[in-house]
Amino acid sequence: MDHSVPDTKTRILEAAKKLFAHYGFDATSVRQICEEAGVNIALVSYYFGGKEKVFHALFDHFFPSYLLSENRDILNDPVEGIRFIIREVIHFRRNNPEMAMIIQREIVTQSPRSIELRKYIFPVWSTIKELLEKGRKQGVYHFEHLDQVLMFIIGIMVFPRMSSFIEPLLSDVSISTEEIVNETEQFIFRGLGYAL
Repeated sequence: MDHSVPDTKTRILEAAKKLFAHYGFDATSVRQICEEAGVNIALVSYYFGGKEKVFHALFDHFFPSYLLSENRDILNDPVEGIRFIIREVIHFRRNNPEMAMIIQREIVTQSPRSIELRKYIFPVWSTIKELLEKGRKQGVYHFEHLDQVLMFIIGIMVFPRMSSFIEPLLSDVSISTEEIVNETEQFIFRGLGYAL
């Protein structure tokens, strides 16, 4: 058996990811997904039970939810925990730009699916909030309004630096992922009153 060829379910998910990112969920048909995946249209119903369930399967398949549970030790430390989340969010965004685009589209349009996305995204954001509270209590971080700081951090990490919309303003589009991680860490920790 040739393991280099993705199985049918994975091909459907890869096709859906590409099309949902490019056209949006509502503008993408099951037929388009199947044509892109090179599979029979009946297979979406067979494997997933419809387009909506394909959408949810994308997050079960591509969103790294396991990272929070597998890294509890790191996530107990207010500094190392936030560094870890910054790194993982930026790597996810850079390595899975289509998933990042889908998430942003669903949140910005406040689609019915955005409510479902909370179960994947909120644990990450809640962990950041807990780490900020813990760091402030320990005297590691210095800020006044927790909610405002949380929103700043989410905005900094989530907004894609290489957005084609703002690219004409950028002078250096070749910055590496590690440079983005390092600069993001420096910026966030300075704002929190903590020097790395």
